[in-house]
Amino acid sequence: MTFIKICGLFREIDIEYANNLKPDFIGFVFAESSRQITKSKAANLKNKLEAGIKTIGVFVNTDPHEIQDMCTSGIIDMIQLHGDEDGNYISHLREKVSHTIIKALRIKSNTSHDTNKDLTDKQEIDFLLFDTFHDKQRGGSGLSFDWSLIGKTEKPFFLAGGLNIENICEAINKVHPYAVDVSSGVETDGVKDFNKMSLLINKIRLNETGGSE
Repeated sequence: MTFIKICGLFREIDIEYANNLKPDFIGFVFAESSRQITKSKAANLKNKLEAGIKTIGVFVNTDPHEIQDMCTSGIIDMIQLHGDEDGNYISHLREKVSHTIIKALRIKSNTSHDTNKDLTDKQEIDFLLFDTFHDKQRGGSGLSFDWSLIGKTEKPFFLAGGLNIENICEAINKVHPYAVDVSSGVETDGVKDFNKMSLLINKIRLNETGGSE
């Protein structure tokens, strides 16, 4: 079974969409982004979210104390590190929180995650996330990468980077991720689009059951 994360929710109507469609995870982006959200806004949205949907906080080079505060406040259920966090940073964070840690690795067109072996093997990391490298954006670029560069990894992983209704099933069937992570692929004019979210989620679930549209 492939789990589904819809990232970059920041409006109350986005939460209504999620409650209706029931992805497994939603993402709150606390890093600089067009989808950036404040702690107070995220807390308000979390309170409106159905209990079965887990929240993932997306951070870039954030002070671990701030992440700890988000965790103890109950705003996020899982942590996604999308910056330059190294092994020492992650060990320090793990001392402060017991929450699941996802470490994003951005893949360039000519390099694989093998160059990040110190992170891919690190015990404190629960999941990896593979995303497209972009020199001006940490994520949400809408650009995909060569999935064959993922290679073999022992850790379960989230797949991100340019995923949309057209390529989502191909991606799942090719690399078998633990979860897919979609943001711009279900947006229109920079905000979440209910119809696109519905089409994508239904397509994944049909693919899982071997059904057809």
